[in-house]
Amino acid sequence: MTAAPHALDARAADLRAAFDRSFALPHGAEAAAALDLIAVRVGSEPCAIRLSEVAGLFVDRRTTPVPGGQAALLGIAGFRGALLPVYGLARLLGTSTAANGARGEAATQPRWLAIAAAAPVALAFEAFEGHLRIGADTAMSRQQSRGPLQDVAREFIRTGDVVRAVLHLPSIVALLAQSAAQGVFKEEN
Repeated sequence: MTAAPHALDARAADLRAAFDRSFALPHGAEAAAALDLIAVRVGSEPCAIRLSEVAGLFVDRRTTPVPGGQAALLGIAGFRGALLPVYGLARLLGTSTAANGARGEAATQPRWLAIAAAAPVALAFEAFEGHLRIGADTAMSRQQSRGPLQDVAREFIRTGDVVRAVLHLPSIVALLAQSAAQGVFKEEN
């Protein structure tokens, strides 16, 4: 019976010490040590997105098609009282799902939508695979990568046997703005 109160006293002392240490650390030191990401699948590509670049994450949101010239534009959807354009990441980035649609195969509508924090735009992707918290020092910088993700992925992470490109949403938003200004991604007739 004396062991239980002793264990509680030790635990309380540990908690007090951790609380006191938290004031000794610079503000945000613990947060800087970890990187929060969401693991997603864009087409067949395993990717990740920094949680700090996402304003909202939604599943099975109805997207209404609209007439327009951008092939990557899937339509518009309502979010918290606002209508936002929804762009398909696979089509925008040229991953394998977009290639399947170009060959006339049935393309499935992506189930998941992430609202970019940088601009009022929703980006659709095929699968949400979970939350990842990794050490900030474990992200690998891009090594002269080529392919569809080269302009929007600045770093990569390894989770188990899977290497994921970390999509940079501000770069994707900039790509959308640039393509709209230049008339790129026009629908083929």
